[in-house]
Amino acid sequence: MHILTIVLQSWLLFSMAFFGGSKLAGAKHQVELFDSIKLPQWFRVITGYVQIVGCIGLIVGYWYPGIAAWTGILIVIMMLLACFSHFRVKHPIGKVIPALLNLVIAIAVVLLYADELPHLLG
Repeated sequence: MHILTIVLQSWLLFSMAFFGGSKLAGAKHQVELFDSIKLPQWFRVITGYVQIVGCIGLIVGYWYPGIAAWTGILIVIMMLLACFSHFRVKHPIGKVIPALLNLVIAIAVVLLYADELPHLLG
């Protein structure tokens, strides 16, 4: 089970790094995406920073699984909001799939590390 958790955590890490980095770099597709979902460009930048913070949490989570669990919760919330944003403007399912996939993987990471959550709280 440990290898599966590392693989899923690593998927999220690389995904958040790619999408967060492209948002911060102002990649054309990200700028157009935020225009299409009717969100301001400053929100794209904030989203990029939150995704990079998620990357840091996932990296630390390799040594402290409770941090990975909490970071997974952060990513679940982000991906739920992303899916909602896509559905709100009636994007085709193809545009929603990356957020849905990351949502499912983040939920799996949280569930796999769920026993670590109480330890972090005290």
